[in-house]
Amino acid sequence: MQTQDALDRIARGVRKFQTEIYPAQREMFERLRHGQEPVALFVTCADSRVNPNLVTQTDPGEIFIERNPGNVIPPYVEFVGGVTAGIEYAMLALKVPVIVVCGHSDCGVMKALLHPEQVEGMPGVQKWMSHAFEARRRMQQKFGDATEEEQLRHMTECNVLGQIENLKTHPSVGARLQKGEIEIRGWVYDIGDGSIREADPVSGKFELLGRKR
Repeated sequence: MQTQDALDRIARGVRKFQTEIYPAQREMFERLRHGQEPVALFVTCADSRVNPNLVTQTDPGEIFIERNPGNVIPPYVEFVGGVTAGIEYAMLALKVPVIVVCGHSDCGVMKALLHPEQVEGMPGVQKWMSHAFEARRRMQQKFGDATEEEQLRHMTECNVLGQIENLKTHPSVGARLQKGEIEIRGWVYDIGDGSIREADPVSGKFELLGRKR
């Protein structure tokens, strides 16, 4: 898409929001001007195909979203930046009771972990991906003989579990876990069929959400 076409598409969306969407939900937006009380921190990928509010059917103000390539959470001791700040704010200021770490099918970062040549000339992406190298190691150790499609699926799952481990190194998370104030869940969202697989908190095995209980 050309630059002007992209700008026009965005401008049309803004006009529709201002003339149709906002007037129909004015009361909600006026209420939100005074603050937010989200029910969850949702850590997911920056991929444009992943829409957390659409997937969870939540309204503005209901989930606090932290997005980055590969839904990565650097360990607290390694890197203090935007992800750390978002987690800390959600934990200490907003006091959310739930954290969801959500990967997804066909993730570009996961595919680049399988084929690093795909991100040659992207030093920032390469450095960022290093926080998911442990997922690649675990996948190769357990599923190195699987097909590429299966390796990608397992890589995505291993990454979600690995990022949850990193999440727990953050002091604001650890303190609230010890007090029993939060629950952490790991999801993998399938873009094509809309399904969500959730990791069992004990076994780490992923099962279709809504069918295991």
